[in-house]
Amino acid sequence: MKITVLALAAGLALALAGCAQIMPDLHPQAKRDIASAELAAGIKLAHEGWPEAQWWTAYHDEQLNALMKQALASGPSLEVAAAHIGAARSALSRSAADLGIDVEAYANANRQRYSGTGLFPAPIGGAYFTSETLRLDLRYNFDWWGKNRAQVAAAVGELNADRAAYADSEQLLAAAIAQSYFRLQGAWARLDNAEQMAAAQTALVQDKARRIARGLANADEQRGAEADLSLIRKQQAVLQADIEHEREALRALAGADNTALADLKPVAPTSTPHALPAHLGMDLLARRPDLQAARWKLEASLSKIDAAKAAFYPDVNLTGSIGLDTVKVENLLQAASRTVYLGPTLTLPLFDSKRLDAQLDGARTGRNERIAEYNQAIVEAVREVAQDGAQLQGIERQIAQQTAATGSARAQLASAQARLDHGLADNGSVLNARLALLRQRDADFYLQQVQLLAEVALTNALGGGYHEQAPLATASK
Repeated sequence: MKITVLALAAGLALALAGCAQIMPDLHPQAKRDIASAELAAGIKLAHEGWPEAQWWTAYHDEQLNALMKQALASGPSLEVAAAHIGAARSALSRSAADLGIDVEAYANANRQRYSGTGLFPAPIGGAYFTSETLRLDLRYNFDWWGKNRAQVAAAVGELNADRAAYADSEQLLAAAIAQSYFRLQGAWARLDNAEQMAAAQTALVQDKARRIARGLANADEQRGAEADLSLIRKQQAVLQADIEHEREALRALAGADNTALADLKPVAPTSTPHALPAHLGMDLLARRPDLQAARWKLEASLSKIDAAKAAFYPDVNLTGSIGLDTVKVENLLQAASRTVYLGPTLTLPLFDSKRLDAQLDGARTGRNERIAEYNQAIVEAVREVAQDGAQLQGIERQIAQQTAATGSARAQLASAQARLDHGLADNGSVLNARLALLRQRDADFYLQQVQLLAEVALTNALGGGYHEQAPLATASK
């Protein structure tokens, strides 16, 4: 017994002495601390908070809700993200399989004639024999250094990253649909307004013609009015093209057929109270699916380093089998036909350090890439929130000024109409005032559309109601 213990100790000492030397990590990448991520003091909105899940329902538009439901259920862009999750699950299953005991059943039967002039003399030589074998083969890797566990942790990290990437794809799809839908509604509203402008401008052209006939105006005034009408017709053509463009965009995003969007109709979209959180910090990490995906990719890369380090140590495997083997089928189930095999295997990486060094260097380089991507994702996320918040601030100021301009145009129209009613002005003055008001209304509709698009962009920048999902497991640190 003492000799056996000494032999095992000597074998373990030899194994440890035979380990290839792990090269030092000379160029580790620094990870950015997201806890310090904050907005500039001047970027504030009237409300504070984060978006809610299904944020689009706040617009109270059943058409938009139906589009979202269809797209999130069968949108083509989500199929790719779902396929990535399936591939990651398969990779995790393959890695996890290495942690257990492999058991295989083996059965074989063959009939063979041995040469009468060969190695075996009679009665074997020159005779036929049938060999039957039934066997169970077992293999087990002790994974003393955690290589297989690290590979499983890396696979779990990749799967968690793909789950977060799927949530990010959902959010990007929802934002794209909302923005395309609001552009469609904005084009419809502006087209209706342009039709009113065209009617008013046509009436103005006719008024110029009557005034020319009476000698009260010259032909240049009519030509100018006709040129303005052509510009309005041009704007109508542009808006009509925009409508067709956005309808096709919505159809592609939602994965709809040619008739699915036929029932869409113009509605008056309403802006929702947009908000910014008082602080970003770690909350931004938890609420941005793209940041979660970057974090889990980083976690996976750290586990890959652990697996690459473990490859420098001895690998111990245990294989064994138990079964029955005979050359006479009637003896197959007899105790004398039993076979038993047990064989431990020790693999020492003595002369393979260059390949192991390359693997470890590749894992460390991959980690540095993931850290750089993570750091960049944080900077981009804060930039998006800051820019979208600042843009909404600016749009609010523009809307305030535009509201005043529209109010002035409306007052001018009322004044011109009152003068016409008292015989103090002609119809041309009223038509010009009406056209001025319609131009201001076109600016109103455009700014409303810009505001809605900016709201959706800010909602998307803040994560769109996402919150960190419970991970499948914790990857190695």
